[in-house]
Amino acid sequence: MVASTVQPDALPDGCAVDTVEIARIARLVEALPGDLEKLFSAQELADAGEGAGRIASLAARFAAKEACLKLFPRETALNTITAMDFSVVRDAYGAPQVVASQTAQIVLGLHLVAEIKLSLTHTPVSATAVALRVPRIIEPSRGGQFAYRWLPYRRQVILENLNRVYGAQVSQQQIKLLAQAHYGHLLKLLKELLQFRFLSAQQKKEIVKVEGVPEMIQAFEAGKGVLILTGHFGNFEVSTVAGIEHFPQIKGRIHFLRRPIKPIWLSDLLTNRFKKAGFGVVGRRGSLEEIIETLERGDAIVFPLDQYARRPEGIEVEFFGYAAGTYKSMALIALATGAPVLPAASWREPDGTHVLRFLPPLAPIKDDDVGAEIRRNTRAFNQALELAIVRHPEQWWWVHRRWKNQAKVNSLR
Repeated sequence: MVASTVQPDALPDGCAVDTVEIARIARLVEALPGDLEKLFSAQELADAGEGAGRIASLAARFAAKEACLKLFPRETALNTITAMDFSVVRDAYGAPQVVASQTAQIVLGLHLVAEIKLSLTHTPVSATAVALRVPRIIEPSRGGQFAYRWLPYRRQVILENLNRVYGAQVSQQQIKLLAQAHYGHLLKLLKELLQFRFLSAQQKKEIVKVEGVPEMIQAFEAGKGVLILTGHFGNFEVSTVAGIEHFPQIKGRIHFLRRPIKPIWLSDLLTNRFKKAGFGVVGRRGSLEEIIETLERGDAIVFPLDQYARRPEGIEVEFFGYAAGTYKSMALIALATGAPVLPAASWREPDGTHVLRFLPPLAPIKDDDVGAEIRRNTRAFNQALELAIVRHPEQWWWVHRRWKNQAKVNSLR
């Protein structure tokens, strides 16, 4: 079994402390009475209340933000993350919890940090926060360890990709464990593809849990068609074919945009399986008119965006800090048609079941410069993929040569 988990006994691998004078926060509140949302989230301001303890409460939260930043000095220095990328909420028992922004979640993922634990306290004079990094434990299966050593299909590509994404943040031993876990995922994926054809419709339905169905149905009801942004996560071939059994009302209304893969027999097998399950298949090349017609009917196009795209179809857009040729057509189509873009990802749970999750649509980014508008929206699409990848890093398709232009992007996120 491939696992990327948080273990109850996992020891923190980093600690940071920050202390803030309460009088300093009082001066900030007095100076910025209408602009506190630049320092605190709406939930933090609401939780602090309006009583006598408000300033001390805000001071403790400010100290927590600063402590979280200290856990990631490189990204803080580069301004990749700021204090507003972290907020503090209380759980049902009153314990402080960190809520990280999408950008901060990606940073945590790249450091293989599962969560940040907080402890807050204050005196009449100052507020102090302690932040602890809890690591993500990567446990490759025996099959993954065996395949890494004795069946090293594209091992060099996998290691190059993992080092490009994770090398600046984690050790080479952790890179190796990720690679081994990925090989375990590939073995499991192959086994599942072979077994899947022998499962009944009910068995297929039971192995997949679908999340975000209301968001998907609402997007369909808008009548502009739907663009589903995804990549090669988990066992997407199995989770989508099985997942559609959960909402049969849209069978025949979801179409996969895909190009043939090698070997041809595997490409034909997967295409036939999708059609039999009730999906349409649209060729990636020369298909713009068909895509527009599909969206005009109110149907959905599933758009895998995590493969390398050469010019003129692709443009170089940042992906994990490096320029990567990325298809620009998704942004073009979304901006031209008004079709909402819904991120979607799938992954395998430790018990062997699968989750297929649809997220709320991404807000379109407007810009007076058309080229900049396309590039900024495409970057937002790539960032949504980054977040999905770092949540289950061993289950992305690391064997693909995603970065054929390896130039480092100077301005990170």
